[in-house]
Parts: sequence; C-alpha cells; structure tokens
Amino acid sequence: MRRNVLLLQGPIGPFFSRFGDDLAARGFAVTKINFNGGDRFFYRRSGAIDYTGKLEDWEHWLERLMINRNIGRIYLFGDCRAYHRIAREVAARLDIRVFVFEEGYIRPNFITLEEDGVNGHSTMMKGHLEISTAAPELPDEHQQPGKVFQYTALYSMIYYWASAARTGRFPHYRHHRPFGWLSEGSRWIRSGIRKWLYSRRESNVLSELIPQFNKNYFVCPLQVHCDMQVVVHSDFNSIEHFIGEVLSSFREHAAPNKAIVFKHHPLDRGYTDYTSLFANLVAELGLQGRVYYVHDVDLPTLLRHAQGTVLINSTVGMSSLFHGTPVKTLGDAIYDIPGLTEQGELDDFWHCEERVDKDLFQAFRAYLVQRNQLNGNLYRRISDHGSTGIVWSDNLSTAHTWHRDKVETPRVPKLTVIEGGAGLNTGDSAGDAEAA
Repeated sequence: MRRNVLLLQGPIGPFFSRFGDDLAARGFAVTKINFNGGDRFFYRRSGAIDYTGKLEDWEHWLERLMINRNIGRIYLFGDCRAYHRIAREVAARLDIRVFVFEEGYIRPNFITLEEDGVNGHSTMMKGHLEISTAAPELPDEHQQPGKVFQYTALYSMIYYWASAARTGRFPHYRHHRPFGWLSEGSRWIRSGIRKWLYSRRESNVLSELIPQFNKNYFVCPLQVHCDMQVVVHSDFNSIEHFIGEVLSSFREHAAPNKAIVFKHHPLDRGYTDYTSLFANLVAELGLQGRVYYVHDVDLPTLLRHAQGTVLINSTVGMSSLFHGTPVKTLGDAIYDIPGLTEQGELDDFWHCEERVDKDLFQAFRAYLVQRNQLNGNLYRRISDHGSTGIVWSDNLSTAHTWHRDKVETPRVPKLTVIEGGAGLNTGDSAGDAEAA
C-alpha cells in the first residue's frame, strides 16, 4: 500500500479538511488540490496545491503530479464532475486506486465511500452480488444530527463568496453547475424562506391525503435539476421530462381511484418550482384531484402509506424499501435488484400488489454498510469519532488505514519537474510557491 494519497474536490464545507486529519491519523501522507477559492477557504491543513490551469491541461498536469508524488490512492466527491472524470482515467492508467464519496445510499445518517465509482458507475452494477442473509456484526448506528440544512446553506454561501473573491487566482476554473456568488447565495436564502413557508402551507396535506388514498397513491421523489445521476445514468434529459413521462403513464394505466404524489427535492427549493408545469399537465391530462405536488411533508410517513414508489435512481428508493413500499426505478440504481424492486414495465406497476422482501432488503443493507457506507454526515459531525465524526465498519476501517508492511512499488518511472498551474498552500493565505 502506497502511503501518499491525493484529495481532489470534496463536498462544500470543511469535511475534506477534517477527512485529511483522519487520513493522517490513519498513517497516510495527504496532498490536496484546490480548484477555486471555496476549496481553498475550507481546506485548513498544510500540503494543499492550487490548480490554476485550464481544464484542457488538467490531465497531463495531474499525471505528472501523481507520478512525482508517488500517489497510491485518490479521494474525491462526485465522480461525474469534469475534473474528476479525467482524474479517474489518469488513475486507471497509473494503477492508482480511486475512492468516491457521495451522499449515502442509506439515508439520512450514512455517507457513501466506494472504490472506482458510485451509483451507475459502481462496480455493484457490473456483476452478481454475494449477499448473505446471515446477520453480520455491525457497529452501533448514530442518528442524523439536527440543523443539517442550516449548516449546508451557510457553507454553500461561504463557498460561493470565497470562490468569487479568489477568481483572479483561479481564472480558468469550470464549475459543474451555475457559479455566480450573488445568485447562488440568494438561492440558498430563498430556499430557507420557502422551507419555512412550505412547512406551514403543507401542514395538513398528509391528514387530507392518507384518509382518502391510504395504500392507493404512489410517491414520486424528484431529484435536483442538475443531478448528474439523472443526466448520466438514465434516459431522461431533465426532471420535467421525467414528470411528463410518469404522468402520461399514470393517466393511461392507473385506476381512477389512485393518486400520485410528487415530492420536491429539499436541496432544489431555491432553484426550481414546478407548480406551473403540474397545473398545465393536470389540466391537459384530466387528472384533477389525483396529483399532489409537495415540498416539506414527512417522507417516512408518506412512504409508509403509499402503494408504491416511482423514481429515476434516487436513494429514496432505499428508504421506500425500508418502509416496505415497492419500488420501480426508471434509471440505473444500485438497489435495482431482481427480487428487491419491480423489474417489469412502469405501465404495469400502477397495479402492483407485491410486497417487499424484507429479509433480502436487510441483507442488502448490511452488505452496503460493510462495504461502502460510513455512518456519518458530510456537513455535521455525527459522533466524536475522529475529526469527521465518521463511524467506520471494521472492513472499511481496515481498507482505509495505511499498513507499513504492505507498501506498494510504483509501476511507472518517477519524473522530477512539474511546470506551471500550481501553487503550494502551506495552510495560510501566503502559500504560493510552485509545486515540486
């Protein structure tokens, strides 16, 4: 096992800085690359390098750096971002392991950390899973901490403001979503206001829905409008496309006593509002009184009383299975397994009467916790374990601890010079020396 690890872009906030502390405590030597002022602001450890070059030059620059520093593994958040897609290709050429963070497959108190890729890029999508029904020994689970939304909103606004302040340092950076500091900050403020309004406006929705449609409605959780899992791992080109397809099928094939509930994604409140779209589609399709569009109702309650759940590849599918509600996926999802989810057509799912195989689900959940789920949160510490507060399973803890007696030998010749596009960050704002 090579000791040197490289952190690329992490989630918004201090998580990767804290994770760097955890890796150092586990014996690794950590290098971090900052791509913009937000990355630099939140990464408070020494050993960070600013990449100030163009995306077109990133591949060769990164390859030289990883050879020079004898990097053995990379950690990154989100495997579909442009810089990260290129990094995965370079790592494959150099026989360097890549570990990808993402929001947890199990929500709300887990984080995904998976080798090679997540969701549609997961190795679990490529072959038969060896899932044992024997109950494994797992660590006690810590529950989701409070006020996560408030911390996420605060970190997001700081991140975009810090990025704007450092535009001169990172003139060529390309973000994976809109990047204006004023517009992004205002959207998070708008999101907080809408959360407050929706929680009051929708306070009676469940008490009206459930008595009338108990076990006779379907839940459709919407993903964020720019979710790469939709664009890359499904046949839909937008959330609007998904809504239209689902409502069209529902009108043609669902019984007239059935209803459907679309739930807005909580992190998309400040960005999108589909009220007008639903009003037009309901009128056009003649579905008055059968279509609900909600934002801040209690999701577990909504799932428990539903007949089924229809989604693209949202991790709400795992929550639905946990509550015993059948699931139909319309994209690539790691939990879309024969025997666990509906494998037929959407048109037939509106008449679904099957039950979730609870034993298979619990076995699959345990399989995930052992192999790629960390009990933790990206924005708040969930426990007092380490700097991040992550609670590791034994398997994952061993896999992410450096072992002196397993040092690997590099398979490529070592180069000696890296030219341009970098500055060494020593932990303070003055660190602008060239990388060596």
